[in-house]
Amino acid sequence: MEWITDPQAWVGFLTLAALEIVLGIDNLIFISILVGKLPKDQQDSARKIGLLLAMATRILLLFSLSWVMSLTRPLFTLFNHEVTGRDLVLIIGGFFLVWKSTKEIHERLEGEEGVASARVAASYAAILAQIAILDIVFSLDSVITAVGMVKELGIMVAAVMAAVGVMMIFAKAISDFVHRHPSLKVLALSFLLMIGVMLIGEGFGHHIPKGYVYFAMAFSVFVEMLNIRATRNVRPVDLHEPYAPEGGSN
Repeated sequence: MEWITDPQAWVGFLTLAALEIVLGIDNLIFISILVGKLPKDQQDSARKIGLLLAMATRILLLFSLSWVMSLTRPLFTLFNHEVTGRDLVLIIGGFFLVWKSTKEIHERLEGEEGVASARVAASYAAILAQIAILDIVFSLDSVITAVGMVKELGIMVAAVMAAVGVMMIFAKAISDFVHRHPSLKVLALSFLLMIGVMLIGEGFGHHIPKGYVYFAMAFSVFVEMLNIRATRNVRPVDLHEPYAPEGGSN
């Protein structure tokens, strides 16, 4: 535990915690959207359990570092690309994310959300199962990043716990804000669709810098916030107000 008194260790902890928060945003968005399908009285508990599952998954993977690193060994070759266990997890998770996001966008735009929500709301366990599946996918890259940045296991675990703690504080506010604004929900689903495609690409050996993805997400959110602000400033039209043409009436 000598690292506790080491300033460099604290710099590593803060850097890794900040990175874990950034990498956890997509996970948080997914949890928020899924939890929104549940009845109001179940949403808070499902949100907390979902984030605790994310933290538990990351910590378990950290304590299984030898297994995680073994996932980088080639299993077979496909299209001149050596496919590893990590690649398989990313490809499967990416396809699941693309399917789920497309399904959610379809329900949202085709007006089937209410029916679908009523059907899913009865299955609290199904929502948690879907969260757990994606937690594994989102956690894998997060853990590999942590291993590359920090050598002390204690720092990694502490950074993951701190990041999830911060996400828990803001999770409800983010979730409520997304569900208050339908356009943001569709935008968030589009982000998840893009992340799913990125995971599939990485699984097949095509590295896509995450900086480009996060910049696109941040810029889209910025534009949408301007749209929301502009919409608030527009005076609603009163349908009962008599129409007065320009130049007065005769």
